[in-house]
Amino acid sequence: MISFNDYFDVKRLNHLSVVVENNMPQPHLTAGSQQPPKIADKLRLYSMEYCPYAHRVRLILNVKKIPHDIVNINLINQPEWYFKIHPQGYVPALDTGSQIVIESLDICDFLDDKYPSPPLYPSDAPSKNLDKALLKKIQPLHSVFLRCISLNENKSLEEWAQEFLPHLQTFEMELCQRGSRFFGGEKPGMVDYMLWPWGERAGTVVIAHGRQLPFASDQFPRLREWRKAMRGDPVCEGLYYGPEKYWKIIQIKLRRAPPEYDTL
Repeated sequence: MISFNDYFDVKRLNHLSVVVENNMPQPHLTAGSQQPPKIADKLRLYSMEYCPYAHRVRLILNVKKIPHDIVNINLINQPEWYFKIHPQGYVPALDTGSQIVIESLDICDFLDDKYPSPPLYPSDAPSKNLDKALLKKIQPLHSVFLRCISLNENKSLEEWAQEFLPHLQTFEMELCQRGSRFFGGEKPGMVDYMLWPWGERAGTVVIAHGRQLPFASDQFPRLREWRKAMRGDPVCEGLYYGPEKYWKIIQIKLRRAPPEYDTL
């Protein structure tokens, strides 16, 4: 939803309109479906509307305003033809017309190299390497997050907080050392957009456990401000679903319920 103040920010509205146009919800194709024909002069992203890894790629496509279309895949009942795109049937996968690129970080790096404006990494090699190293630290954080909300382990929230602590401290300390609002400086960069899908979904922990992780209100001040700032970014806003829909996806996995992605 666009606030009253946003109507006075023409640039922001224009960017939001581009994001909305490129990301109108598409049905999730299942077994027995036909592969949609490619659209000339557009990249194709094979996605799932609520997948955090596909979310990463959609963010970068929209940051760089790259013409593309999206084909959503039902990840529990994949179309037969999709295994020719991705042998394991996973998303995301990017069809460039001449090659298929898989894995979210590899796709986003490919897009940043191929479409350099705006640049999402620092221009100097040491700083870029630091960002690349930081990106590798997101996956361990995601692993703890997924275990926490899956409710398969008999652990208290206090115990989960201790598992989250070193990972959150890593990103908090990095923001402190950089002294900027975003990991990318005064504007979000690659690290920001690669981390954001879990920033958006952080509230799923509260839904799953009924209360927040027991961190003090003054812990992680930089990360808290970062999350607010990212929520206000027009690209993030245009792709925002929030933790509630992600929790429904987790419930589908836990209950092995019919994956009715199109009616969430």
